Amino acid sequence: MNMKFENNWRHKSLESLEKKIWPPVDSDEGSYLINTCNQLRKKQLKDFTTEDLRIMIGQSIGLKFLIPLAIEILKTDILAEGDLYEGDLLQSVLISDKDYWRQEKENREFVCQLFNQNRQNLETADTISGIRKKWFESLREFENIN
Repeated sequence: MNMKFENNWRHKSLESLEKKIWPPVDSDEGSYLINTCNQLRKKQLKDFTTEDLRIMIGQSIGLKFLIPLAIEILKTDILAEGDLYEGDLLQSVLISDKDYWRQEKENREFVCQLFNQNRQNLETADTISGIRKKWFESLREFENIN
């Protein structure tokens, strides 16, 4: 978990950090998700909410910069939630781009440790069984990325 970024990286947007600007989307033409992702690429990372992280990580956008932010949140609250359900940030992390995780073995191991340290909380979380089952299925797939 010792990614090397410039000192003020949290005060920059994904567009600035990745040095890639997406073309504007006509809000009448793009879906809610496309418009939201486009807008979030312009937002300073320090202002990202759990929901912003869930959306972008769920789309595997900006993982190099957003996964470390998500891990910080999950260390504090493994069941951190955006707008969907308790634990939706964890789920987005677990199902995000496998190619990223193949490169980031240290972060992947850390997420697995975090999951296992919180296993009892996850097993007894007050949520529907389908969500709980999905976390554990996703973890099994996540652990087997190579």
